[in-house]
Amino acid sequence: MATRVGYWGQVFLPLQVGRADDGVSGVFGGVFGGVSGASPAPCPGRWHGGYGEFMSSSDSSGPRDLNGRVVARGRLARLRSRLRGGGGTAPLGLRDEVVVVAGSDDDAIASSVALDESSWRGEEEVILRHDLELPADRVSDAAAVAALDGYEVVVDDRWGPRPEAGDDRLEVLVLARVQLLDAMHLSQERSRMASLGSRHGGIARRWSVLQRPAGGAGH
Repeated sequence: MATRVGYWGQVFLPLQVGRADDGVSGVFGGVFGGVSGASPAPCPGRWHGGYGEFMSSSDSSGPRDLNGRVVARGRLARLRSRLRGGGGTAPLGLRDEVVVVAGSDDDAIASSVALDESSWRGEEEVILRHDLELPADRVSDAAAVAALDGYEVVVDDRWGPRPEAGDDRLEVLVLARVQLLDAMHLSQERSRMASLGSRHGGIARRWSVLQRPAGGAGH
């Protein structure tokens, strides 16, 4: 068993989440579903309406890695930053001004192709957004599971009008987190969300990659 310590206290996760030949449900079932047959871990925080408020890793400042986790800088790096006068790009946040640089609602498109054909800048942090469509009574559970991996629920229109579900019986759940990105990790997160949507009676409709405008504030 592995222990993850965060704002929610200790969360125990199985080390083995599947083999490479298990497919999406085998590889990612352990991440989002825990032990087979077990209910998702309860989400910390207070619930309001159908979405809730989460204490997530996005509340911590600092640059992030390819899995959305804050990277702790060593003493030498902090000293160099002070000597340079603290220059460099500030860590990206979910409230920063960003624009869409890549995205698709086509499940068949390869992540590498989508990124190669976009204006995504691989050396900079991104906001990775996923739009899921789920039954109303499953939204809270799905959001709670995603929060364990640093995803936050976005309920406002900071990135434009909220999308509408293609089915009147479903609601849109928008999830987002800050991280570095490459094609492999984008594919991994797309698969996670497809599994999450399927487990909760819905679908992952679309993904988007957002970054600060090129040459804008923070660069």
